[in-house]
Amino acid sequence: MVRIAIVGGGIGGLTVALALRQCGFEPEVFEQAPALLDVGAAIAIWPNAMRVLDRLNLADKILEQAGVMDEIRWLDQHGRLINRVSIKDRRYPAVALHRADLQHTLLTALPQSSIHLDSELVQHEQRGEKMIAKFANGDSIESDFLIGADGIHSRIRSQFLNDHDPVYRGYTVWRGISPTILSAIPSGAAVELHGRGQRFGLGPVGKGRLGWWATANVTNTNDLLRVFDGWYRPVLQLIEATPSSSILKTGAFDRPATRTWGRGRMTLLGDAIHPTTPNLGQGGCLAMEDAMVLARCFESNGANEEALRRYERARHKRTSAVSFYSRHYGNIGQWENVWARGLRRTALALVPESLAQRLMQIVFKYDATN
Repeated sequence: MVRIAIVGGGIGGLTVALALRQCGFEPEVFEQAPALLDVGAAIAIWPNAMRVLDRLNLADKILEQAGVMDEIRWLDQHGRLINRVSIKDRRYPAVALHRADLQHTLLTALPQSSIHLDSELVQHEQRGEKMIAKFANGDSIESDFLIGADGIHSRIRSQFLNDHDPVYRGYTVWRGISPTILSAIPSGAAVELHGRGQRFGLGPVGKGRLGWWATANVTNTNDLLRVFDGWYRPVLQLIEATPSSSILKTGAFDRPATRTWGRGRMTLLGDAIHPTTPNLGQGGCLAMEDAMVLARCFESNGANEEALRRYERARHKRTSAVSFYSRHYGNIGQWENVWARGLRRTALALVPESLAQRLMQIVFKYDATN
């Protein structure tokens, strides 16, 4: 039996484990955390990722827990409409849900015996045709292939590429989930508000909750009510309704694209190789795409190194482009200059819905299953 070890029990790691099992393999997942807790904020699953979940026979379970987004609206900081575009898709809808709900759905679809917790990788190497992984708990495993899905601070990547730290893009990101839905917020809509070096986004995440995110060109404050003082009242209400202990705060980071994703019998996927700023909501979606393409390369090529290299070649252009567009969309969204903000608003208001839909389909219509 071919033994495949996956380092990282997040969205990418669990998805690739499921995709490989569907192709006849029996991978094992090694996660550094001692327990997979219900942590995190909201995550968007756009149609490109829903195709992957549908292929894994999990789409219906996700829909039972998620909020469906039929349109995207852009507003100014006072709540005035700038533009809107319908994204309704009956077969592969755009949804959002709590990240913990998604992780739990993926986790329960795998055999419990294939998940190994409290397994923090400290070193890996290839010996002949075997990969050796050593963990902080003293365990050591031997596998035929090693897949690094261990996030933006990937230990496997640092040992393999030894490149620089992730790049900070100049603004802070907060994420939260409000336990209440406000009547002023349109149901079934993903909403993004633009201000002076600040943005605020929100959307339904199922179970009577609203997920939200905020960005600002500041780093030294946790007082979001002060940062967004004077904004559209529902923005402040959502912040007030969210327990402060559950609000996540991070910087906006990514990395320059690289063509080197792996070597020998090792490869990387998701944030471990192409971390993406959150502006397009595609980080988790790209990881799920990676997972499906990698599994299909093993299925079609057989379990060999060429399957890994084929996967890497297939994914480089797509992930580089999405990361690039996300970075620059975020840069524009954080503009502070009054003339630049006026230009942004005018350009966004003048985009016809048909053109906006065509541009979005470049991302949404990608089919990792075919």
